[in-house]
Amino acid sequence: MSMSILYNFVLIIVIISSAAVIASSSSSREQLSSKQCEDLGFTGLALCSDCNTLSEYVKEKELISDCLKCCTEDSDDSLSKITYSGAIIEVCMRKLVFYPEIVGFIEEEKDKFPTVKVQYLFNSPPKLVMLDDEGQQKETIRIDNWKREHVLQFLREKVKPSSASS
Repeated sequence: MSMSILYNFVLIIVIISSAAVIASSSSSREQLSSKQCEDLGFTGLALCSDCNTLSEYVKEKELISDCLKCCTEDSDDSLSKITYSGAIIEVCMRKLVFYPEIVGFIEEEKDKFPTVKVQYLFNSPPKLVMLDDEGQQKETIRIDNWKREHVLQFLREKVKPSSASS
């Protein structure tokens, strides 16, 4: 009889533990907006597998939870298939002097991308704001340390060519 009680006790503990794990994993799947993710320091381009790798080295559960709320599932090379209708290069005009690669891109390469605009916003670090078909912000990517070639390559891969009507 005591083995039966012990077995039932262990079974109850296992069921409760499983329910707690399922509840915590489903709550971590809640997605935050790209603005909320940016405020937390995530660009939205992180793959969920990156968050899992991060959790092996960082034991702060809230940080891992935030990462999982801002990540993209990495199934079937999903990131390489995402494209945007346009982009805005957002930067502070006063800070441009600190970003010669971004200045070079704006002055010499930006015209190759008719759907990419430059917006000067006070105190904004250099970033690409990626736009959907309706012109709504879908993703924000910090480009502080990008070389001109990186910006060119990223925009070639991610921004749909403009229609012939332009």
